[in-house]
Amino acid sequence: MIQRVCVVGAGVIGSLFAAHLGRVCEVSVLCRRDDHARDLAAQGLRVTGKHEFVASVSAATSPAELEEPDLVIVATKATELEAAASRLAGRWPKAAVMTVQNGLGAEEVVAGYGDWPMISAVTFMSGTKHSDTHVEYILDTETWLGPHGVTPLELVREAGALIVRSGLKAEVLPDLRPAQWSKLIFNATVNGVAALTGLPHDFHFAGGRLGELVHAMIDEGKAVARAAGIELHDDPWEMNVLATQRGSAHYPSMLEDVESRRPTEAELINGALVRKAREHGVDAPLQTAVYALVRGREASYA
Repeated sequence: MIQRVCVVGAGVIGSLFAAHLGRVCEVSVLCRRDDHARDLAAQGLRVTGKHEFVASVSAATSPAELEEPDLVIVATKATELEAAASRLAGRWPKAAVMTVQNGLGAEEVVAGYGDWPMISAVTFMSGTKHSDTHVEYILDTETWLGPHGVTPLELVREAGALIVRSGLKAEVLPDLRPAQWSKLIFNATVNGVAALTGLPHDFHFAGGRLGELVHAMIDEGKAVARAAGIELHDDPWEMNVLATQRGSAHYPSMLEDVESRRPTEAELINGALVRKAREHGVDAPLQTAVYALVRGREASYA
């Protein structure tokens, strides 16, 4: 039974998981900063937007200060994943670990630091973090999760049921790769184009010349998936069009990163797709160009 959960990383996604799960089980948060941990422990996590409540959580900057959880949710950005996983090395051998990163390869990074049962997950929910103790819940879409390696499906179902009981949406899949690839192609295209154009994800991505480019990039990604033997869970083009029709434009994380001159998640997203294209002998010139240009944009910070 999953009775205690530790969320590693308290950005938007980590905060949404921690706060909601704090309503149905014991939740701790592993933070990077002492003041962040102190504020969470003293004030709890406030959620506004789609849901309105305050949840109590415990928090610390070292795993040694926290009680061993049954489930660890690693919700850092891909750029912080290696550092977060290294902090868990040798800790909590009885726990299961769930990765919630964009792109491909997060599970392998975490598995390099411990022999935990691994759950793979991707999420489309989103929000805005207003402070260390306040997150606004904006997009209440599903988290998809499935077993990684030899992890039993029943454990994943238990984690999924807990997430749903907390008030979030989740779908458990016997094989996450079709859903993971759907989001990979969507993110590599939408995030990359947003980072280079400065446009939020709006109607431009589904029509006109830019829409044509987005469609062609998605077609390249779908060709890579076919070559890899992946039957996609959802069509990334339809995902793109639907997202542009939700009413308010969404700011992709990669656009926020380049505007703030921060490292992006391009390696695990765009880079992963380009490497898979090369591995399977698929020509993907548009995706390759966008990947190189995003990395060039990062290089310009210096």
